[in-house]
Amino acid sequence: MNGNDGRRLNKFISDSGYCSRREADAHIAEGAVTVNGQKATLGTRVNPGDVVKVGWHRIKNAAPNKADRVYIAYNKPRGITCTTDPNVAANIVDAIRHKERIYPVGRLDNQSEGLIFLTSDGDIVNKILRVGNAHEKEYVVTVDKPIKGNFAQKMAGGIPMLGTVTKPCTVNVISDTVFKITLTQGLNRQIRRMCEYLGYEVVKLKRVRIMSVKLGTLKTGEWRNLTDKEMAKIHKAIATSDNSADASAGTRKAPARKTSPRKKPGQPRGDRAAPGKTRGKPGGRGTGRSGAKAKSPAGKKASGGGRRKPGRRK
Repeated sequence: MNGNDGRRLNKFISDSGYCSRREADAHIAEGAVTVNGQKATLGTRVNPGDVVKVGWHRIKNAAPNKADRVYIAYNKPRGITCTTDPNVAANIVDAIRHKERIYPVGRLDNQSEGLIFLTSDGDIVNKILRVGNAHEKEYVVTVDKPIKGNFAQKMAGGIPMLGTVTKPCTVNVISDTVFKITLTQGLNRQIRRMCEYLGYEVVKLKRVRIMSVKLGTLKTGEWRNLTDKEMAKIHKAIATSDNSADASAGTRKAPARKTSPRKKPGQPRGDRAAPGKTRGKPGGRGTGRSGAKAKSPAGKKASGGGRRKPGRRK
């Protein structure tokens, strides 16, 4: 089972639609994966006829053309958490209740809403998400007070947070308290932290586009299958995408603080900063989860599908 002519085990598992390649690596590292009854390692390869299991679940070979894969667009309501963990209340998988085993491509924090993809194709996930591949995501953001000064220029130029500086992005002010922002990266609670750094609080955050797919008229809590035309554009956009960790490069390091040289004994102190001038600080770390259940209807399929009947996930 360790021959060099087989397929890599993590790819075999992700191609099956069971989970993403990264999650497959985690299952393998935990010792939860067996090939022909023997515990597998990260270097294991799978050959035709091998029996692969994650726990008790047998992994089936994927269709060569991936015709059995599921790709959907979902308008996530506030209060739904982007996790497949069944122990988390109001998790996104239970909200949708799809008959196939699917998982989200990326995430929106608990209090954010709007467009998110879900799929059973583990191989496509990293190609879309890797920041180095520069795939756009567009948001409409409402803040707690009127936007003033050079807010848009500062947001677009890069904000220090989480030990780095956000990549340049596009920001357009729509009204006194609303702006659009287009990102090619997805740091933890990025837009909220960027706004907090400039003294604003986000009161509403909605994602309206991922790559070439727009939210459009899809109602809150509804989902639909991505069209063949949309999938063709996605596959074209990711044709040269790198799904390796190297593609995560591209974030800039935050500028180091200037430090004064250590003073010698008896040497007077240097001048301090002028009164009233203080260094801005990024907002505090958040969890992205409120624990509150969503009040919006969730799990409805748009245009012709109606609400999915509750059922167990495979």
